[in-house]
Amino acid sequence: MSSNIKLIGKGITRIIKSKVMLSPLAGVTDKVFRKIVRKWAPDSLLFTEMINASSLKKGFGTMKIKNLELEKGPVGVQIFDNRLFAVSEAAKQAEAYGAYVIDINMGCPVKKIAKKGGGSALIKDRKLAVELVKRVVEAVQIPVTVKTRLGWDNKEENIDDFLLRIQNAGAAMITLHGRTRKQGFSGNADWEMIGKLKEKLEIPLIANGDIKNPSDAINCLKQTNADGVMIGRAILGSPWKLGEIDYAIKEIKGFEEPNIEQKLFLIIEHLEELIKEKGDHGLLIARKHISWTCKSFPGATKLRNNLVRSIDHKEVKELINSTIKTLKKEQIILS
Repeated sequence: MSSNIKLIGKGITRIIKSKVMLSPLAGVTDKVFRKIVRKWAPDSLLFTEMINASSLKKGFGTMKIKNLELEKGPVGVQIFDNRLFAVSEAAKQAEAYGAYVIDINMGCPVKKIAKKGGGSALIKDRKLAVELVKRVVEAVQIPVTVKTRLGWDNKEENIDDFLLRIQNAGAAMITLHGRTRKQGFSGNADWEMIGKLKEKLEIPLIANGDIKNPSDAINCLKQTNADGVMIGRAILGSPWKLGEIDYAIKEIKGFEEPNIEQKLFLIIEHLEELIKEKGDHGLLIARKHISWTCKSFPGATKLRNNLVRSIDHKEVKELINSTIKTLKKEQIILS
């Protein structure tokens, strides 16, 4: 079975050589994090943080999408808004910056976004949702995709009709989170429902929700017959997870999760890249990644608490190097 996913745009067809993709995650999937993820997932489609179309038009969000063509591997840009002109203009701008695909967010459950008519609110305003897809398809040459949910507050909202209308409007792919907007991230993702909807579509469907490891991904693909899976929260603290899942899906043996020492050095590498990219503010951003990555070894809690309280990136490196020496001395890390 081919691992390739074919996405057809108005003027350009894209081939994705991996069935595992990285979800747009606000405050997480920036350029530095994507570079780290790329070490293990060279073929995967990674997404930027979602971009507010209006802020991009005003120039506030351009730093999130600049120089995408220089990155090693395909990067999609996800846009959210409910204004036709703003979204289509933002899509053109993202294409010019090197976006591999444009994704329209129709699934974000955050109240402040849905309240303004964006994200998951578009599930209710289907006429506008369809028109958004049409306008963006007309505006760019690259494929246009959509990420959405099973419904607004229940699964009996003719979501199949909604997806078919999105497909007929020109979407090249749909990513479907297996929960409603009302559920947020509670309860279990409904893979069975995703599978039923997959049967009705001609374009690729990507399954999203509750996929935390290779076993989950393989089971989800079998149950839904989806064309691929999208990984979200499982990537937090585990940037190698995408690659691990990709290896499993492609039945490639030999994937090795980083050991304790490698994970600690990864924190340093990530921090240095953030400092280079964002100056001293990079340390503030690094703290959440440190919290996610620094775990599951003796002394991890104490080290994590010290690291997130540090106000100097040099101190962070000293603490990590000291910890590595201690763990080696105690033979927890074997040379």
